[in-house]
Amino acid sequence: MLKKHILTGVAVALALSTGSAQAAVSAAEAAKLGTTLTPFGAEKAGNAAGTIPAWTGGITQAPAEYKGPGQHHPDPFPGDQPLFTITKGNLEQYKANLTPGQIALFLAYPDTYQMPVYQTRRSGSAPKWVYDNTIKNATSARLVDGGNGFADAYGGIPFPIPQNGVEAVWNHIARYRGTYIVRRASEVAVQRNGSFSLVTSQQEALFKYYLPKGSYADLNNIMFYYLSFTKSPARLAGGATLVHETLDQVKEPRQAWGYNAGQRRVRRAPNLAYDTPIAAADGLRTADDTDMFNGAPDRYDWKLVGKKEIYIPYNNYKVTSDKVKYADLLKVGHINPAYTRNELHRVWVVEGTLKPGARHIYSKRTMYLDEDSWQAAVLDQYDGRGELWRVSIAYLKNYYELPTTWSALDVFHDLQSRRYYVQNLDNEEPSTIDFSQPIPDDGYFKPAALRRRGTR
Repeated sequence: MLKKHILTGVAVALALSTGSAQAAVSAAEAAKLGTTLTPFGAEKAGNAAGTIPAWTGGITQAPAEYKGPGQHHPDPFPGDQPLFTITKGNLEQYKANLTPGQIALFLAYPDTYQMPVYQTRRSGSAPKWVYDNTIKNATSARLVDGGNGFADAYGGIPFPIPQNGVEAVWNHIARYRGTYIVRRASEVAVQRNGSFSLVTSQQEALFKYYLPKGSYADLNNIMFYYLSFTKSPARLAGGATLVHETLDQVKEPRQAWGYNAGQRRVRRAPNLAYDTPIAAADGLRTADDTDMFNGAPDRYDWKLVGKKEIYIPYNNYKVTSDKVKYADLLKVGHINPAYTRNELHRVWVVEGTLKPGARHIYSKRTMYLDEDSWQAAVLDQYDGRGELWRVSIAYLKNYYELPTTWSALDVFHDLQSRRYYVQNLDNEEPSTIDFSQPIPDDGYFKPAALRRRGTR
């Protein structure tokens, strides 16, 4: 049973829908942030069983082995060993702390799918200025346009004490991931027989919402810019995509452009949203599957179901280690469990049900949001018949050079086709994500940049 989570002595309303009007929390409620609650609104205390410890600040410095920007991340907990491993054989013992999607993966791959479970380390952390902004946002942020955007928040989690489901969704969308990132990584569709072919790209993102000297008034409805240039295979090399992600996508839809290297033409991509299939994903990922969930939330009614203790991927440094080859990681049906780490954490459970008359290939999406970071760790997604169809899993770790908790790998499972898709592979790249590059100005992310830079 999901327990109703008490934040201020009054139970949080558990079934407010997307369209509900909602004022910011009171100053008295917000005063709990940084005291009984973490600055992001998680419970500071551990659980009664002692299997989830208290939060004491998370990772506050990189391990000594970490030499600087672009280096693959050394594991800050190298001595940790699994406490136990969940398998199909002992599944019944642990089902209460698993999502329906996780259970379905054990049933789909009974001989190979496993979840090694380690001690829970509440390693989630963020810079002080992000915490400070989050505490300010708690009493100022407000939903706009029926929940399809928010206003009067900046540089932190907008709703650290969420009052309804759509606020929790916005916390995931607007969570901290640095300010400007540069990354070369691969994505891959793994077929039923385990075969795969990498698509490698260079990606750049500028999160305007997290410019340290910016403000909500400066955003002009732009949350972030995203650029991606395909490097290989040769038949795709030179292609590029540019996205201007808007804060309220109903008021002003996401703007996107594509560059075709063969034609040397930049074209608008007005349909890069909702359930549009992503070509490179071989039909295994929709536009709004990216980053577990992104874009306008307007096609779903979102309900804040409550909190639950779930085994989720956490502190996953092995899956992106430069000592692990793709051939060792990518196996039939799922990534190699030997390189994964799972821990028991409290998660917010948010259920999105497709609105009457709205169109999407998913009739329902259930999100499991890590309470310490607001990162979606698992999504269970259902088809038009109400059958569980796809399971998205984010293998989280702390990027301690910032610091922030973000996904190391995103893996999208299709239970019907028995194929899966992986994003952000960089094990075999000479360097990993770099948060230290100089921040470019807005002109860097104009459509003309695609033609200048999108060359073979």
